[in-house]
Order: sequence, then structure tokens, then C-alpha cells
Amino acid sequence: MILNQKKKFSLPAGVTYLNGAYMSPLLKSVERAGIEGIKEKRDPSTVPPSAFFDGSVKLRRAFAQLINVRDENRIAIVAAASYGLASVARNLNVDRSHNMIIAGEQFPSNVYPWMGVSRDTGATLRTVSAPSELPNRGKIWNERILDAIDRDTRLVALGHVHWADGTMFDLMQIRKRTRDVGALLVVDGTQSVGALPFDVARIQPDALICSGYKWLMGPYAIGLAYFGEYFDQGRPIEESWLNRKNSENFSGLVRYDEEYQSAARRYEVGEHSNFILVPMMEAALQQVNAWKPAEIQSYSTRITGPAVAALRAAGCWIEDDAFRSHHLFGLRLPPGSDFEKMRSRLRDQRIAVSVRGDAFRISAHVYNSASDLKKLVRALTVG
Repeated sequence: MILNQKKKFSLPAGVTYLNGAYMSPLLKSVERAGIEGIKEKRDPSTVPPSAFFDGSVKLRRAFAQLINVRDENRIAIVAAASYGLASVARNLNVDRSHNMIIAGEQFPSNVYPWMGVSRDTGATLRTVSAPSELPNRGKIWNERILDAIDRDTRLVALGHVHWADGTMFDLMQIRKRTRDVGALLVVDGTQSVGALPFDVARIQPDALICSGYKWLMGPYAIGLAYFGEYFDQGRPIEESWLNRKNSENFSGLVRYDEEYQSAARRYEVGEHSNFILVPMMEAALQQVNAWKPAEIQSYSTRITGPAVAALRAAGCWIEDDAFRSHHLFGLRLPPGSDFEKMRSRLRDQRIAVSVRGDAFRISAHVYNSASDLKKLVRALTVG
């Protein structure tokens, strides 16, 4: 059983950081990896050609381990979730007879690509909104998504959990339905992978895209993606020399190769060898793999459970436990509450959360404790 891990971070005293969904704090080990990467650039004569590849291999393997993928060549290093999703959009085979399905109020990076595909091809983009009524909201929302998938659907793109409130989507049932109609399932795992178990072998998405700076505990401007067999012969959104076969042979680079690297590696961002970000991201994933997402989720459940019960008892709304994550959840105040007053109170007490629409987004991790959640409850319910 995992215990509190705050000592592995450099969070300042006096700040209650319940905002990992906004940006994770850096682990001390990740800071050290970045500093060492900067130091190496002082003297480029010490950087061998193999350095352009060795770090990337380690990083792909660490992410493959996290999501249960045997072949690390199915993993691509990307610049952001938007980069990976743009690669999917470029290789999506649809026309005006088809439709694509997304969940309502998704993060923009998982909406704009499909808007572009719809504009360019005439395919219909269907948005399945959350129910306006709160009772059984998660259950009904999942049912609506399943009902929206029909024989003309060619893509379902959504998160494992909703970025704004943690509502969990039943990917196993959605995957089954997409298989029945021949549609792709593309998952934005940015707000779940790393803190919530995700098993590619079990869920079998066609693509899984993740930014690195949230629950993967890495730096900004790097992410990771899994691409399934559908994309094996696709075309990337840029033509990087690193993504071509035989790029490891520096003396032969002017013998231009028409073939790309195998599987997902064709989709990697240019300069993905980044000698600072790659070792930082790899150090982060080594720690996440050591903790294990199931244990992180269990820890989050233990420290947030009593607070969730107390907030519900005070009249706040939080999604049903069966249809939400425990590392990230949305909280709506009781009717008639002064939202701005509560927002100011949290700020004054140095409790960091996010505001998403008419709700507070609470996101906890192993650097948090039950006392952090008690402080949140007091701020929202006392006085």
C-alpha cells in the first residue's frame, strides 16, 4: 500500500495543492534529470550520435510498460496531445456519409481536429452532451454515447475521464460498440493515464494520446502516444529525418530513404531526442511505474473518500462513485451558494483548485494527505 509521497516533491509549505489536473508539480528526481540534461549541453563534444536514440528507446519502453504494450515501437514521442490527435486526424478515412462522435465540452485539443475533418470531408461531427439533470448523470451520459454510435460512425474520440469533472466513460463497452460498426476508438488519456490504470491490451484503442505534464508527472511540451495497426502505413504531419528508416546511420543520411520507421515511430515530433525533456519524462515514468496507477488511484480514494462524503452531506454535488475517477472530480456547490465568495476563500487560504464552468475541479495525488482534503471541506462548508 502506497503512503504519502510529499517528500519526493518540492512543494512549498502553506500551499494545499489540489490541482494536479492543471499541472503536476515536478518530482525532485525529474528536476535532477533536467539539470543533468542541461549540463550535458555545455559540451556537445561529449554527446555521441547514439544519444539521439538511446534516451528515446528508454522513454518508449517506460510508457509501454505503463499502458501494457509489448512493442515499444507502437509508442511515439509527441510534442503535445494536440500533435498526436492531429496525426490521427490526418490519417482518418471518412467522407460525407460518415459521422464522428465526441463527448460534450471536451478539451479543445480533442475537438478542433474533428471540426477540421468535418469541414474538409463533409463528415458529420456529433457531440453527445452531458445530461442537464444531475441524478445518474454519468450513467445516462455513457448510455447516450453508446446510443449515438451507428453503422455510419467512423470515429469515437473522447477521454477516459472527462477533463472538467472526472466523469468516467465506459471504454470497454464503447470499444465493443465501435468494433461492431467498424469505427475507431481514439482516447485522450491526458487526465487519466498515470493515475488511473489503462490497459491497452484489454481496452484495445486504435490510438491513445497523452500530454506529459499532468498525471504522467513530466515536464511541459512533451507527450506520448500509442498507435494501433490502423495507422501503420499512415503519413505523419511532418517529415523528420529521425522518423525515416536507417536514420541511426549518420554517415548515410544523404542516401534518402522513402520508408518511415516502423509502426508508431513515424508519427514522432521532430527533434524528439530532446536531451532535456526526454530524460525528465523518463524519470517521471519510472517513478509512476514504481508507484503503479492502481495504487495511486487507491491512495486517492482513501484520502478523498471522507471529504467527498462530508461535502455531499453539506449539499454539494459530486458524480456517483461508480461513474467517476477518484484522482479528479468536479464539485458543484449547493443551490444558492455564493460561488465567487467560495472561490475567494479558497484563494485566501492558499488552496489550489481549478474552476471549470460552474464547478470546482478537485484533483489529488500522492503528495496530498487526508488533512489537505479536510482543509478543503472546512473552507467550503464552515461559516
